[in-house]
Amino acid sequence: MCSTEKNAEPPATSSNPTLLLELKTRRPPSLEGRAGCETWRVDFSPKGDWFAWSMGHGIVWVVAWPLDSVDSQNADTDRGDKSFSCGHPVWGLAFGPRPPKSSGGTPPSRAPTKGSSSLLLATGLENGIIKIWNVLTGEAVFDLHGHEGVVRDLVFPQNGTLTLISSSRDKTLRIWDLAHKGKRVQVLSGHKDWISCCSVSPDCSMIASVGRFDRMVCLWSLRSYTFIRNLTGGTRKTLYLLSSCDFSPDGALLATAAFSGSSWWIDLWDPYTAEKLATLIDYFEDYGQNQISSIQFSPDGLYLAIVTDDRALRIWEPGTKGMAMQTRADRQSNGLCCNYHPQGGVVATGTRDGHVRFWKTPVTLPSLRHLCRSSLRHSVSTHQIQPLPLPKRIIEYLTYRNIPEHLKTCCFSSEEEDWDG
Repeated sequence: MCSTEKNAEPPATSSNPTLLLELKTRRPPSLEGRAGCETWRVDFSPKGDWFAWSMGHGIVWVVAWPLDSVDSQNADTDRGDKSFSCGHPVWGLAFGPRPPKSSGGTPPSRAPTKGSSSLLLATGLENGIIKIWNVLTGEAVFDLHGHEGVVRDLVFPQNGTLTLISSSRDKTLRIWDLAHKGKRVQVLSGHKDWISCCSVSPDCSMIASVGRFDRMVCLWSLRSYTFIRNLTGGTRKTLYLLSSCDFSPDGALLATAAFSGSSWWIDLWDPYTAEKLATLIDYFEDYGQNQISSIQFSPDGLYLAIVTDDRALRIWEPGTKGMAMQTRADRQSNGLCCNYHPQGGVVATGTRDGHVRFWKTPVTLPSLRHLCRSSLRHSVSTHQIQPLPLPKRIIEYLTYRNIPEHLKTCCFSSEEEDWDG
């Protein structure tokens, strides 16, 4: 069903990151390029020892990680890879449950490991059904019914519980309790149109969701299942669509991605105060030919992966000029999604042709002050930070108000690689 290719690329530079591996489907030529072959979602398991992607035509493939290109091409080697036939196109998938990152020790007992009897994978289908699979046995566990439209995104909170959040084109989010086979469910309504993406804050207190056409960035309480606020940063005269969102690992930032006919941009928000902190904009000449599809923070919070139509991958360090890393301009890349390995260093991108690429990303030793900020902000809100008797400069750093002012008005040219005020 799939093949692995190892790519001999030159050393990574700002314009040429290293392509480590590429997984390609072995579908009949008659199915190539047809609707339904897209890779809408990819994901690594909580411990990073499995990788799953929706390879199109209702098939999800799960492989052991790390990949060995030599063994992968040897038909006699049994690596325990799995394939799941879902019967309908797969638009969302997620491994779960996700153990707390702050635990620092043994994961909760209910968080399965590779050697245990279960590792769950949730798949969201075009017909509104969510299928729950046991990866290690290859069996379907049960189905979740309730959505009346495409299940666009799935996410497990990072608290080790069997809770699953789903977002759909039926304009709702649903919170399922898998410990009770999804029979206990909370429905969050408020969006006026399709929901493109959802994300859960690391402390599991908030859910963020973005509506593709209603242009709403909504925050919800995961504790009371109520609406908190809609993030707005002024009116834009041009019609635009929202595509993706992600919380930073410390929960102090929320990044949202949007695009219009002539530009795409990423907004950085403070989810506690609803203040927009910065905007990164890229303009392009080909009208309507360069949408932004997906963004995700790196596990250490230092970088943001960006997938757009004109390049397979960009890596941005928020608050800096230019990109830390980006692939060459390629209008055929047609990227749809991205996902970091839990330990960082590698990011996977999925494309419209059902293939997956693995890229080597920057690995930076975090500064002591960044580690202190991350540890503090994981459990302390902006409202609690601001009254502290600390120097203004420290308060600004802890609340991310130290992001250079020019990022609010500057645009990044993907071709010239410079910034203009």
